[in-house]
Amino acid sequence: MPTDTPDIAVLDHDAHGIPAAEYADILRRRLPDYTVSLADTPSERRRLLETATVVAGSRLDGDDLNAAENLRLFACNSAGVEHLPLDALAERGVAVTNASGVHGPNIAEHVLGWVLTFARRLDEGRRRQERREWRRFQSFAELAGSTVTVVGLGSIGEAIVQRFSGFDVTTLGVRHTPSKGGPTDEVLGYGDLDDALARTDVLVLSCPLTETTEQLIGETELGTLPTDAVLVNVARGGVVDTEALVGALQSNKIHGAALDVTDPEPLPTDHELWGFENVFLTPHVSGHTPKYWERRADILVENIERVAESGAYEKLRNQVA
Repeated sequence: MPTDTPDIAVLDHDAHGIPAAEYADILRRRLPDYTVSLADTPSERRRLLETATVVAGSRLDGDDLNAAENLRLFACNSAGVEHLPLDALAERGVAVTNASGVHGPNIAEHVLGWVLTFARRLDEGRRRQERREWRRFQSFAELAGSTVTVVGLGSIGEAIVQRFSGFDVTTLGVRHTPSKGGPTDEVLGYGDLDDALARTDVLVLSCPLTETTEQLIGETELGTLPTDAVLVNVARGGVVDTEALVGALQSNKIHGAALDVTDPEPLPTDHELWGFENVFLTPHVSGHTPKYWERRADILVENIERVAESGAYEKLRNQVA
């Protein structure tokens, strides 16, 4: 048993509709020598912040930090941490970890499902089923021999590439620093995006939304894609110029699009994108997985064990600060 067991506080109520009570239960089961508490109310949140050494949650503001006098580790429940008071946390010597990698398998499966639907025209089969119409139709393509370009080679992008590895495709990766390499057959920088697009059959966006990637895919880029190309966006809606995408679909410049994120989001009910048969829309749900809290627990449990061995809150898994 660790000689100095920190109190662990779970602050969130849910993630993707899954109650955070499940997270607390998993942590209690996997860390039986530690005290794990769930903040059910604002007052309970405040009380736990005042005593906890390790806090797991999605947000932490300045007032929270002032209350958290014993805090040594904030385990953020999202991959992005730009919304946190990182400078203040650093001044207090608080380690910060993120949830990078948690969403890789499920988002990759979401992408693959869409791409196979396009290739085999499963959506057309569904429409004919609804009409009780036994009439054959032709598939659109085979994935074998095609080129899949993945923009963003973080944990999600890598998981997407891995899922495509059994389909005999050529993969191109586009990332901010191509010298880092990646799991794709070829890795390019954003400066060579046009070269990649011209060779692309399936374009998958899995990059963060930054100054570099905001409206990365606009009229010029959509016009560079082959006319039988498919666009898949599981990044952020703002990575794509929505007006340009509508125009490309209307003029048949691309074969279709699959969007889990849009700009604007939520997508207004009267938006033109709803009316295209060759556009698949899901309401930002590709990140959902029933294994979400288990994967979050994997990261936190590993880090608690590292701290128990070393006595230091450093060199932790997914540590960003």
